[in-house]
Amino acid sequence: MVLASPPTPLFKGDLGGARLCYKRDMQLPITNYQLPITNYQERQMTQYTAASINTNSPVHNSSSFLEIENLFKSYKSADGSEFSVLEKINLNIGENEFISVIGHSGCGKSTLLKIVAGLEKQSSGMVRLEGKEIRQPGADRMMVFQHYGLLPWLTVRENIRLAVDEVLQSLSRADKISLVNEHLAMVNLTSAADKYPDQISGGMKQRVGIARALAIRPKMLLMDEPFGALDALTRGKLQKQVLDIWENHRQAAMMITHDVDEAIYMSDRIVLMTNGPAATIGEILSVPFSHPRDRQQLRESKEYYELRNYALNFLDRYFTQDE
Repeated sequence: MVLASPPTPLFKGDLGGARLCYKRDMQLPITNYQLPITNYQERQMTQYTAASINTNSPVHNSSSFLEIENLFKSYKSADGSEFSVLEKINLNIGENEFISVIGHSGCGKSTLLKIVAGLEKQSSGMVRLEGKEIRQPGADRMMVFQHYGLLPWLTVRENIRLAVDEVLQSLSRADKISLVNEHLAMVNLTSAADKYPDQISGGMKQRVGIARALAIRPKMLLMDEPFGALDALTRGKLQKQVLDIWENHRQAAMMITHDVDEAIYMSDRIVLMTNGPAATIGEILSVPFSHPRDRQQLRESKEYYELRNYALNFLDRYFTQDE
């Protein structure tokens, strides 16, 4: 695919391994590879967007694993008024589906994830997992945080073992040891098993968190910007590692991200959020690439850039100066 020459940026920076240019009065990065979407491309994008999606109406699907139905979330303001964070959220996720949620800061992405995790309660609406309402945290949904959440006085092995001991109490000691060792190997941390968190890198710490989450065999993996605190090279490597693990051990996954490339590379569908307050789902894009995925092959495809540009243009439309 032949790319048009990008305009000369006012100044340049680096984020996520990609060369970026910025307008001085904007925070949103616009990549050198971004092309304007033509009318033809807009028509072609209908193959990626959910057909006739109405985000204000509940969507019922008997095959849905996770169901979010007409969800609202608001907080009380200091003056006693209601501050709306999320409105009319309707989303279904399949049992082996990888979903990314992307939008500007303040659009309620992390709040939505915490509601699914049971860490926060919605103001109204329903969230069900396998037909059962989610009312509290549970071992069937494990969260991977951006800032690791490891206990510094425990080794890598002990951080993973702690979760196994708490959730899988019926396992024998030998089975627990075997399970921990299996997940240490899965994230390539066997050689670092007896090190403490302050003795390993940020990427390794995040791998511990992922191993800990997967070791208790949850039904759903929840990730809140899991690669956001990592440098560009480590981030790309860990994205591939997590995707490889997911492709070999399929389960429902929901990931919050600000990175369009990350979302396309890893996801089956991408949920695009409108701005907050009172944010809702603007569009849902289907990613047309089969698994397993090769990042280089994706970047050489026309469909990749059409989808990428469509998502970036959506985010551009919802950019505001006072965000």
